[in-house]
Amino acid sequence: MGNVDLNARIPNNVGLADDKRLLKALEHWLPLYMEWWNDMGPAGFQTKDIYLRTAISVEAGGWANFDYVQMPDYRWGIFLTPPGEDRTIGFGDHVGKPVWQEIPGEYRGNLRRIIVTQADTEPASVEQQRFLGSTAPSLYDMRNLFQVNVEEGRHLWAMVYLLFRFFGKDGRDEAEELLSRRSGDEDKPRILNAFNQPCDHWLSFFSFTHFTDRDGKFQLASLAESGFEPMARTCDFMLTEEVHHLFVGETGLDRIIRRSAELTMETDGDPKKVGGIPLDMIQRSINYWFSYSLDLFGGEISSNAANFFGEGLKGRFKEKNRYEDHVMKEGVKIVPNVRDNRIHDEEVPYRNAMNEVLRDEYIADCDRALRKWNRTLEKTGIENRLTLPSRRFKRHQGIYADNDFNLEGELISKEEMEANVTEWLLNDEDNHYLTSIMKQVVEPGKMANWIAPPARGINSQPIDFEYVRL
Repeated sequence: MGNVDLNARIPNNVGLADDKRLLKALEHWLPLYMEWWNDMGPAGFQTKDIYLRTAISVEAGGWANFDYVQMPDYRWGIFLTPPGEDRTIGFGDHVGKPVWQEIPGEYRGNLRRIIVTQADTEPASVEQQRFLGSTAPSLYDMRNLFQVNVEEGRHLWAMVYLLFRFFGKDGRDEAEELLSRRSGDEDKPRILNAFNQPCDHWLSFFSFTHFTDRDGKFQLASLAESGFEPMARTCDFMLTEEVHHLFVGETGLDRIIRRSAELTMETDGDPKKVGGIPLDMIQRSINYWFSYSLDLFGGEISSNAANFFGEGLKGRFKEKNRYEDHVMKEGVKIVPNVRDNRIHDEEVPYRNAMNEVLRDEYIADCDRALRKWNRTLEKTGIENRLTLPSRRFKRHQGIYADNDFNLEGELISKEEMEANVTEWLLNDEDNHYLTSIMKQVVEPGKMANWIAPPARGINSQPIDFEYVRL
């Protein structure tokens, strides 16, 4: 266990060669996965050579190899970070006890639910983004899209390994269901609502990879604290790859914002004259994807979250380093709630507010990126500034879902929401315009007019490197 077998049909460092039954089951799932990938993966580019990174190690340095690969030949594998020595459970009711290598029977149902929900997000995002290659603003961006896609596929493999290895027939059934659901399908949609929303243009793609993949960062980090060590090690390595996804989103939006500010100055306030993206449209995209991503953390008051923490299955973000009390049987968290048509502060037992604790960390990280984007606007001399809406705005899950709030989080009537929703969220007119200006740019080093070039290329390559051989 631990050595990477790169020559196996399924690259891995979990000793598949020594577990013939598990290996056979995963090799049976492989063609089902490839059928899904060919049907629902990036459309129109499966035979193209893409400059991709592939995981070849689990060590901190030199863990990835960069080379031209056709996506169906990508070496999806199963990689876990090396096991720690004498590791103990770091939180909850079992704090200080040795970590589990097998699932405690009483926690089997909760762990299965956690793994399946996380696993379902991975193929969902690939499905949402499958047509974006044909409108990529540059070869650099096209390559980054495909890198995100293949790594989401590898993350699916990481979760499926856990299902096959630890859940037997139930796990195999769940793994097949992961390939049968479809993003946005009315009859069999993906589990979480954000992963059923259309992602038809690159403003949504960059917003998705910034806001929605950032939820993935915090979910994976909380699972990497788990007392179930195989899941913790799996999620820990997934975080290594996830960093690039967040880089794509944050820098992609920054480049759009920079170019939009330039075009706003050049056109006396109307960048649409030259095919640019207005800053108010960018703000509506931020509002849209931020609010959907907030839902992914679950209800503000949650007995499930309390159970996951108490059982040692899902910790807080950087549990070991950021907190002193790792049991939290006492204490409360103040959560604003709606009562008698007013917002009141409510004391919630701390464990029941674990989703909100994680959401606080997420919002702070999003706010950091927003300050960076506003510095970009400031440097251009433009007065516009971007903001994050309230965590209560346009929520579809949790305690705020049954009420309407404005961008500042104040209660409003349904009529007021309906009157302003097209000013606050991406609307049909926005999406029609954005789709109309998205034209594929394939000359190395060239960018579409609505986005600025990146600061540097990938893996020390120049910006005009041929990242996709068309």
